[in-house]
Amino acid sequence: MKVVVLMGGSSDEREVSLASGSQVARALREGGHEVVAFDTSAGLLSRAEEERLLHSGVAALPPSKASLDLLESGDTTALTREPGVGEAEVFFLALHGGSGEDGTLQAMLDVVGKPYTGSGMVGCALAMDKDLTKRLLRDAGIVTPDWLTGLADPAEVADRLGLPVIVKAARGGSSLRLVLAHDMQELEAATEDAKSFEDVVLYERYVSGREFTVGILGDEALPVGEIIPEHELFDYECKYQPGLAQEIFPADLPVEVARRLRRIALDVHRVLRLRDFSRVDFILDEGGEAWCLEANALPGMTANSLVPKAAKAAGISFPELCERIAGLALARRRTAL
Repeated sequence: MKVVVLMGGSSDEREVSLASGSQVARALREGGHEVVAFDTSAGLLSRAEEERLLHSGVAALPPSKASLDLLESGDTTALTREPGVGEAEVFFLALHGGSGEDGTLQAMLDVVGKPYTGSGMVGCALAMDKDLTKRLLRDAGIVTPDWLTGLADPAEVADRLGLPVIVKAARGGSSLRLVLAHDMQELEAATEDAKSFEDVVLYERYVSGREFTVGILGDEALPVGEIIPEHELFDYECKYQPGLAQEIFPADLPVEVARRLRRIALDVHRVLRLRDFSRVDFILDEGGEAWCLEANALPGMTANSLVPKAAKAAGISFPELCERIAGLALARRRTAL
């Protein structure tokens, strides 16, 4: 099939997206498919540029706001008229954060009638907004830590949620703008810093325990993985710098516990109207309660990302995983015709 891999963009997860997209493009070519790589902020990528991205990795810190401000979000309707792009059978979305993951790009592709991988506009919007996610999970009877939304008085936060408490952006990804405030001084500082988020602030009760993640492929939950970060939280640096986190697939868990996490993850996937693939994150506390933290509509897709590692544990190679995800989008298009 002819696939255009969309990557890059102008969100603060740009580097993560470029790493995902370049590896997806290579994997699909290994499967014999015709592939075009397209940065939604910079245009068509040459094979030399792709090769450079394959070896550049992700920096310890996200791109600066000044550097991102120099980029322009591409006109998705215009990119479909680019030579070699408009004829694509499938758009493979390797974008993270911003308009590439919040449903904006998905809506634009729906308008021009182009099939694409991953969740649609509604699913992306629901998963991207952590406040909406948690409201839907709560209504569905899925356990999630208590939270407050919007800048609040630190004393009220501590009184209602206790300390320590998580402070984060409601629509952020890759653990950006994520702080664990241990005491009132740290909470006051985190609240002050949150004024610069340009996003809704979410305070969340901290749950201590082991961290697990479950990938979804199609309508099936993949093997459970355990994340053991070197830092107190699985932050941006731990996610993307080698040696700062252990990611164990399959996780060392009793069969019945792993089965329960997979079942809940599939329930979350469905409640949030996600499709094709996603990733759901949990904390398992000392009492055995599974607390759902969030879902990712477009999780990382490098060969070393969590969903590809889960797929590998299920016997699915990275090229096969990419091909299956693209195939799900293509099958959806054929069904619609």
